[in-house]
Amino acid sequence: MIGTIVLIHGAWQGSWAFEAWRPLLAARGWRSVAVDLPGNGWNPQPLTGNGLDCQAAHVARVLADQPGPCVVLGHSGGGLAASQVAERVPDRVAALVYLVGMMLPSGMRFADLIAAQPAGDFGGIGPYLEWSHGGAMSAVPPQAALDIFLHDCPPDAARQAAAHLRPQPEAGRAVAPRLSAERYGRIPRIYVEALQDRSIDIRLQRAMQALSPGAARITLDCGHVPQLAMPDVLTDRLCGALDRLFQANS
Repeated sequence: MIGTIVLIHGAWQGSWAFEAWRPLLAARGWRSVAVDLPGNGWNPQPLTGNGLDCQAAHVARVLADQPGPCVVLGHSGGGLAASQVAERVPDRVAALVYLVGMMLPSGMRFADLIAAQPAGDFGGIGPYLEWSHGGAMSAVPPQAALDIFLHDCPPDAARQAAAHLRPQPEAGRAVAPRLSAERYGRIPRIYVEALQDRSIDIRLQRAMQALSPGAARITLDCGHVPQLAMPDVLTDRLCGALDRLFQANS
């Protein structure tokens, strides 16, 4: 066994988002642990206080139960929790992987990133969201999920994933990480970008990489869910990148 990867899902999702991919990681020698973040509908723990801190504390408890420092992977909005947990417990994080993830600099929300870009249409799921609880919760209609998140995934798997989405509290989504060079900044990073992503436009992915330089880059020609759209290629490319990263730092 090479080590452990802790997998953090994005908004409206759950640990189920990695089920089809985990056997491929295991075949390459990686043990994986997929979390359910508080407040997402699959974890009964409520999202309390500062939503991002609550999520990071939950992941930190998962890391404390592992035999050694882990690779922490955040998919989509799960990148925010990955960053914050690295700041919280850097000694427990061997590397960070952003799987089309929100690798935002300290103090920046995703909405701030979009606002800072030259005028343009960046698409995304925003126009399709259904709101409740006075705007405190959002949900993704299944057809919108199929069109924006899952357009290039196998049809049956895409329909199953769309049906599994749950309402998401804004307190865990519209947040900004608080990061330092001394803690978060010392963790090696890999960014997996997706050229055909309709949720986080490639221009936004590249903007995040420019704002937080230093991450190794993997480029995939797929949409927002590489672990479902092209899992074999993702596994080969990511495992190779992790091997090179740890060899360089050994």
